Amino acid sequence: MNTQAIRDKFASLYGEAGTLYTSPGRINLIGEHTDYNGAFVFPGAIDKAMVAEIRPNGTDRVRAFALDLGESAEFGLKEEDAPSQSWARYIFGVCREIQKRGGKIAGFDTVFAGDVPLGAGMSSSAALESTFAFALDDLFSLGLSKWDMAKIGQATEHNYCGVKCGIMDQFASVFGKAGKLLRLDCKSFEYEEHPFDPKGYCLLLVDSCVKHELASSAYNKRRESCENVVAALAKRYPEIKFLRDASFAQLEEVKNEVSEEDYKRAAYVIGEVERVLAVCEALGKGDYQTVGEKMYETHHGMSKLYEVSCEELDFLNDLAREFGVTGSRVMGGGFGGCTINLLKEELHDSFIAEVKKRYEAKYGIQPKFYDVVISDGARRL
Repeated sequence: MNTQAIRDKFASLYGEAGTLYTSPGRINLIGEHTDYNGAFVFPGAIDKAMVAEIRPNGTDRVRAFALDLGESAEFGLKEEDAPSQSWARYIFGVCREIQKRGGKIAGFDTVFAGDVPLGAGMSSSAALESTFAFALDDLFSLGLSKWDMAKIGQATEHNYCGVKCGIMDQFASVFGKAGKLLRLDCKSFEYEEHPFDPKGYCLLLVDSCVKHELASSAYNKRRESCENVVAALAKRYPEIKFLRDASFAQLEEVKNEVSEEDYKRAAYVIGEVERVLAVCEALGKGDYQTVGEKMYETHHGMSKLYEVSCEELDFLNDLAREFGVTGSRVMGGGFGGCTINLLKEELHDSFIAEVKKRYEAKYGIQPKFYDVVISDGARRL
């Protein structure tokens, strides 16, 4: 990310220089739709990030400029001062959530930009929230913990942006470490770092450039399916609070008490919980073949059991398998977006060429490609 353009714009708008802060987007290697089931996710921060230059301005107002959009916003710090632009609401929300927790902040000037691709499922919004949570903590000596920052970002989404997201995106953006994937337990909030340094392999995201409209209503429906199965299981096993607590054997016992659809959804989740743990173990041994197999299994489950894939993503997944890519799956909520691919470095260029040719021939659109490297989380530059 070239910071000079940010510096130049800041100088032209506000004069004296401020301090630069950054926070990254994220990938999730495996563990999809597991967060709200109290299970594990396995994200890492990436080398694509938001960067903001910030300086307190001695007033009670925020003046912000979004360089990528060429738009400015100005707003106060009281609840009724909410700005109209959606991008500005992320910054405003972070300010308000800090204040709700007793943090004393004042007005500031900022210019920000980023190279986290929008709409590709790499959490540009979490990167933006984490940048400002980290920066305001540093500038105003708030004494926030990293967990506070992640929760401030999540609460911003819930209360100011209308998205009832889990904690994974903000967690990865704040806690990320170069060369480490983070296995987060979404029930206890304990996490472990796992080295990820795949010699001879690389991570490539292929953006299908489609987004099907189903996403939000379908997401809620799947949460409901999981809750229905938990309710049926809890009648026999009161200790089961989340699908994460259940085994396949227990699911079989209630098969006739839940709908076929709910059963399929639960079977995917219970399988995914096991796959995350298997991938962690395989990584510890440097066994990327097993990691890749588990990624393909996840794609199959998301496509056939959880039914959150789509024709284009299935096509990209089939193509990856045919081409000898080690592992590939849909990443994120589904219904469009990216596949994440683990492949040998020597296949990288020829795989991209093949996907471009075949995908465009079939769908008439060019997919996009993003190489990602596991990198550090929120920090001052």
